[in-house]
Amino acid sequence: MINIRKLEAELWESADLLRAGSKLTSNQYCMPVLGLIFLRYAYSRFKMVEAEILKNRPSRGGRVMPVEASDFAAKSALFLPKEAQYDYLLNLPDDIASAGLVNRDGQTMTSLGEVVNNAMALIEEQSDQLTGVLPKSYTDFSDELLSELLRIFNNSALDEVGGDIIGRIYEYFLNKFAKNIASDDGVFFTPKSLVKMIVNIIEPQSGILLDPACGSGGMFIQSGDFVNQSGMNANSAMTFYGQEKVEYNAQLCLMNMAVHGLTGVIKSGDEANSFYHDAHNLDGCCDYVMANPPFNVDKVKAESCESAKRLPFGMSSVNKNKEVGNGNYLWISYFYSYLNEKGRAGFVMASSATDSQGKDKDIRRKLVETGHVDVMISVGNNFFYTKSLPCSLWFFDKNKNEAIKDKVLFIDARNYYTVVDRTLNEWSEWQLKNLNAIVWLYRGETEKYTALLNEYRTILGNGNFEDILDQLKDELKDLFALTDLVISRAGANAICELLALHKPNLLIPLSVNASRGDQILNARSFERQGYSIVLEEESLSKESLLNSIMSLYKNRTSYIDAMKNSPQQNSIDTIIDLIETAANK
Repeated sequence: MINIRKLEAELWESADLLRAGSKLTSNQYCMPVLGLIFLRYAYSRFKMVEAEILKNRPSRGGRVMPVEASDFAAKSALFLPKEAQYDYLLNLPDDIASAGLVNRDGQTMTSLGEVVNNAMALIEEQSDQLTGVLPKSYTDFSDELLSELLRIFNNSALDEVGGDIIGRIYEYFLNKFAKNIASDDGVFFTPKSLVKMIVNIIEPQSGILLDPACGSGGMFIQSGDFVNQSGMNANSAMTFYGQEKVEYNAQLCLMNMAVHGLTGVIKSGDEANSFYHDAHNLDGCCDYVMANPPFNVDKVKAESCESAKRLPFGMSSVNKNKEVGNGNYLWISYFYSYLNEKGRAGFVMASSATDSQGKDKDIRRKLVETGHVDVMISVGNNFFYTKSLPCSLWFFDKNKNEAIKDKVLFIDARNYYTVVDRTLNEWSEWQLKNLNAIVWLYRGETEKYTALLNEYRTILGNGNFEDILDQLKDELKDLFALTDLVISRAGANAICELLALHKPNLLIPLSVNASRGDQILNARSFERQGYSIVLEEESLSKESLLNSIMSLYKNRTSYIDAMKNSPQQNSIDTIIDLIETAANK
């Protein structure tokens, strides 16, 4: 499995080391570097589609017919001319001037920068939506610097990571460049697992999809994959529209869509500020709306908002400066207003929006009274790549079936996740399916739930659940029995296990900013009773960790004795019994 965070860090470290040795500013360096990542990823996708085309390719005179741009168009994929392919650029001679290369206009090229500029121009010719979008300032780079960057990004790991990989690496690089070229205005990349959850519940099939805060285009990419996997052609079945006020992000969105063979209309700049403009005139026209808007935006001009309409439940609270102090319910109103009579919407929203007061509460009441609020999912901390805040996923459906017209499904998934590392959580593929199963049952779509159960049985084999759980029970006990010390967070389940096992333990609760505080309370309670050593995350270092472990081991007997006096029963057995009972049901 690819460690995407390690990959990003390595790419950044190498690229920034080169920048430091050049005379380029961050502004001059950022977009061209991202353009090279685009070029590398585009080549990876090109080779993958080319292999598919060649599988059943006819031959003439014993030679397989060469692939053409029309073959790629038929598969909704971006065609790359030879001179725009990454492998071609990577293997050029050191002395470009003596190679006799000419650009698309027939002019001789004398530097690698000119060759890369030409590659970008050739790609733009293959896609109308990329015209004028790709960076073409590579003559600012020395041949040595550009050649080394091409080598750095020739990383096979980029071939193996799916989804909005460009968006994610872009955000990582943009964060690093942030002091000079970006400001934090609440805009950040949407994690893949949240995007997939939204798309899986919305289930796009055909029609108009709008993302009025489209960023790097992750919603479009995942929706395209969903439609294609269902056997349809995303470009034929769907029409993608986006608004993105940040020009950098809009450029990236177009690049991202092109790599994935998707076409769409993306507007950017002042005319794409969704607070003040319905840039595509889509009010009441959309089959699907998906978005991750910037949270808690303030100083929104109230009069301009009212002029732009799309406020079916009225205006949010306006202050004495005629400004909206928090834009969350403006976004929520827009998403609802854009839907047609059968439309569905899914979006990420700040957790605080679920119980905000004042006019927000009135808007929320009116919204619920429509009967079109479908599903609400509470998401825990650390799902966002650069933020630790919790959030909620909201879903509207104007075409709910009669059985659930007066119902809303609430799912509390705050403690349901997979830990990627100490600052990042996500939903695994199976966790996404499990959450989706709850929605299917709520909607009465039992055949989908049955299909998932059959998938589980296929993966687990033909053995019955009791045998599998008995084996798991024994393996868990054996595993814990072998340990001398345990290092853990201080969640409720974890500390019950530690107490039952009588294992000396080091508790490292999440920081106050990253948790609801329950882990810290649990940890301090254990510390007071002599069960544990507590090391706060803010104080975590290699030295403090080693010192804590040494102290714990040295005094392990006292911790074991303290825990043996606790009346707590063995919760492993209890938890396994609960799982077994649920499985039998």
